[in-house]
Amino acid sequence: MDDWTRAAFERLLSLAQSDTGQSRRAANFLLAWWNADSLGGFDMADLFGVDSAIAADMGMVFTWLAGQDVASYPTEYRAAIEALIEQWRPDVWARIKASG
Repeated sequence: MDDWTRAAFERLLSLAQSDTGQSRRAANFLLAWWNADSLGGFDMADLFGVDSAIAADMGMVFTWLAGQDVASYPTEYRAAIEALIEQWRPDVWARIKASG
């Protein structure tokens, strides 16, 4: 991930760790990237519910992803993503923890 995209991703990750409507939308975006099948997709209309700077960060991450030849995930941020799952998808997190 290039520096500009990493910075955008980290801003979204930081925002997603809060508890606001914009945080929820940032979390939805990041979790859809991590695993949309089990964590839910991202509603494009949610772009209208975030500030333009946040939407730009989402766009930067999306554009970077679109340029990859193979699927790419921010695995070095696994612990932070798992914390988002626990925060925003507690039912999924409980199933993950129960299955060991």
